[in-house]
Amino acid sequence: MTRSRSLVISLVTALAATIGAVWVALPAYAAGPTATFTKTSDWGSGWEGRYTITNGGTSTITGWTLSFDLPAGTTLGTYWDALLTSNGQRHTFTNRSWNGTVAPGAQVSFGFLASGSGVPANCLLNGAPCGGGTGPTPTPTTPTPTPTTPAPTTPPPTTTPPPPTGDLPKHLLTGYWHNFDNPAVELRLRDVPNEYDIVAVAFGEATTTPGAVTFAVDPGLAASLGGYTDAQFTADVQTLRSRGKKVILSVGGETGRVAVNDAASATAFADTVHALIRRYGFDGVDIDLENGLNPTYMAQALRALRAKVGPGLIIAMAPQTIDMQNPAAGYFKLALDIRDILTVVNTQFYNSGAMLGCDQNAAYAQGTVNFIVALACIQLENGLRPDQVGLGLPAGPGAAGGGIVAPSVVNAALDCLARGTNCGSFRPPRTYPGIRGAMTWSVNWDVSNGNGFARTVKPHLATLP
Repeated sequence: MTRSRSLVISLVTALAATIGAVWVALPAYAAGPTATFTKTSDWGSGWEGRYTITNGGTSTITGWTLSFDLPAGTTLGTYWDALLTSNGQRHTFTNRSWNGTVAPGAQVSFGFLASGSGVPANCLLNGAPCGGGTGPTPTPTTPTPTPTTPAPTTPPPTTTPPPPTGDLPKHLLTGYWHNFDNPAVELRLRDVPNEYDIVAVAFGEATTTPGAVTFAVDPGLAASLGGYTDAQFTADVQTLRSRGKKVILSVGGETGRVAVNDAASATAFADTVHALIRRYGFDGVDIDLENGLNPTYMAQALRALRAKVGPGLIIAMAPQTIDMQNPAAGYFKLALDIRDILTVVNTQFYNSGAMLGCDQNAAYAQGTVNFIVALACIQLENGLRPDQVGLGLPAGPGAAGGGIVAPSVVNAALDCLARGTNCGSFRPPRTYPGIRGAMTWSVNWDVSNGNGFARTVKPHLATLP
């Protein structure tokens, strides 16, 4: 952003009827550790899965290993909150440093993506069947014929589940609010138009302590508004929340210097942002660091923050277009590493020039439907769920140096991604009905340009599948 221009269905099933087999009833074992699989999303050619490990025993688990088989033709992709080793179709996950200890009655989970239609089988948790308390699988007194694959007792969901903040709309409009004075219209926070679902307050600033973030109403803005205090701003946060809106603190911006490059700065980030959330009533945090980002330590910081705030924490990101080209680096890696707690990535599809899309066959010119769709496709085909992908565009003249489009172009890109309609010459390999929505830089510039972005895009979001 510029200041001036700016993822329980159990798939461990018993064969209830096996031809010619006589089952011997065995006594149930005492409750103990169990692991339950859930398919949290299914898009046909692949799915997202999660295992939840529950300690139903009386002793603390100090480390866990979970293994299962996948049938030929189904492969694992991205995974999180565990370490993975594979031997053919047998996959073994072990705990990370932060989730290996599970107290009696507690739970931990890890997740992964898979391509293909197969599902996990022969699950073992610390060497024992994942069903735990039901005891080992009964042994038939006669040889068991080769069974047909049993169907799950409940069909897997075919729609993307809501993010951790379940009270957010399925399709969102996000806008940035200026906490500074520039040529755009200055606004008190309470005067943000009603079309916006999430308002990102720009920006939280660096302090002399690495990783630490501070915030206060900008004196220049206060002067332009004829007086605007921290107390008034705090009241305005609550006013927007009373209208059903979410207000998050955006950290960074074009000149932002917040740096999270080690464990100490990760702790400082989590502690100070948590304090600001408590002080002002923010619903979450937006990461908009345009001058470098360490995905390892920022992931640590965001997980620590979520542990403090809870599952309602909104975590958004606003990377530049170039930052979402390589899944193994920077912003993209961060997004994939925390995708189990991530709300949305609103990539800035502007100020970038022409770039390659997910087909890698052509450079698409910014400011076109092709550019927006082909670049969003990179994220959608490389691990992010559709509900975690938003389209960031400028709100009109003055808001950016390049890539400004009419709001109707944003709507066309949303249609192409969600429905496969209104596409340009580039068509994505599939549709993504759960595409999260749009973001604009900024509310102030939109108001300056007659509210055309919000008044055009927000109603269109309601028409998406």
